[in-house]
Amino acid sequence: MTAAPHDLWRPSSGCDEECLPAAGEVPTVPVARRVLRLVAAAGMLLAGVGLVVLLPVLPGPERQAAVRGWARGTARAFGVRLVIRGRPPRRRALLVANHVSWLDILAVLAVAPTRMVAKREIRSWPVVGLLAAAAGTVFVDRSRPRALPATVRRVADALRAGRSVAVFPEGTTWCAGDRAADCRPGGGFRPATFQAAIDTGSPVVPLRLAHRCEATGTATTAAAFLGADTLLRSVARVVAARGLVVTVTVGAALHPARDADRRLLARAAESAVHLPPPAGAAARARLRPVPTMTPAASALPPAAGGELDLAA
Repeated sequence: MTAAPHDLWRPSSGCDEECLPAAGEVPTVPVARRVLRLVAAAGMLLAGVGLVVLLPVLPGPERQAAVRGWARGTARAFGVRLVIRGRPPRRRALLVANHVSWLDILAVLAVAPTRMVAKREIRSWPVVGLLAAAAGTVFVDRSRPRALPATVRRVADALRAGRSVAVFPEGTTWCAGDRAADCRPGGGFRPATFQAAIDTGSPVVPLRLAHRCEATGTATTAAAFLGADTLLRSVARVVAARGLVVTVTVGAALHPARDADRRLLARAAESAVHLPPPAGAAARARLRPVPTMTPAASALPPAAGGELDLAA
């Protein structure tokens, strides 16, 4: 497989259909079960419309509980089991995670109801766009690189207000396979949004997302959203899969100093996501603060484009 060329403005992975499961590789459920899952998922999306109306008037704790419950219920409706390892942050934090599928959004919201950083196009998606806007999503206009500093300021404002913010700093989805070095997006974690954590003194919490098939006990890309794949095809694979599990491992928080360098912070978070400590250590360990360096300017080009670009 040939790696996709690195484009600072529109990061992309080297993934293609070869990264998706072959026919018969993932055990499936009967057609009747798939239909029931689709009906249940549609019901949860409709429930989301009511949630859009309620969120603005709910107190903070109740609003968070409602979003968390909706995310977990929607994942269950699709036939996906969520497993959370480690202790979710109780206070404001910048959550950063690897990115494989649209399911990652539900997984992050189920761990800690946060404001997401998402591409502007999601705002126009039926129901999902309404939910995203009602939840305070920070939308990124990928066609306007000069708008990135304003986006970073909005993330910082949310953190100052006590809200957590979640971002997928790779800028695109990819298969994250064990032997998929050529698939990994060039450039690694984009550092722009890390400046918001530095400016506000907020911790950065790495989240490692892993997708596996419980029926086979192996990792799977059944839920991946890659290359020329369509959302409908990805959804169809998810509702058909038997024993699909998404595990969210909460890593130890990184506490940057006020003069920390955002690039070093991004590299440290990336290492924590892709090179996790031994099982159980993520919940117990406490990483040292990121080394400080002369702060760089906060205006960086955005990481835009890609298969499912939800990050700046």
